[in-house]
Amino acid sequence: MDAKAGDRIVVEAESVDRMERRGTIEEVLAGDPKRFRVRWDEGRTTIFIPAAGAARLEGAEGAPLPR
Repeated sequence: MDAKAGDRIVVEAESVDRMERRGTIEEVLAGDPKRFRVRWDEGRTTIFIPAAGAARLEGAEGAPLPR
């Protein structure tokens, strides 16, 4: 995932019991795999390592970003 600070990220629901999560990438952290400091829309900030196919980037209008 080629993301930069300020990009919006959407994490798909892991099960029917959980809703998708949305947030803003605050920082791209060095390392392999890539890690992101994300401020989630509910107010928490976490370090997030996306699994293949589990997350996508969106623009301000909700459209997928071309990468």
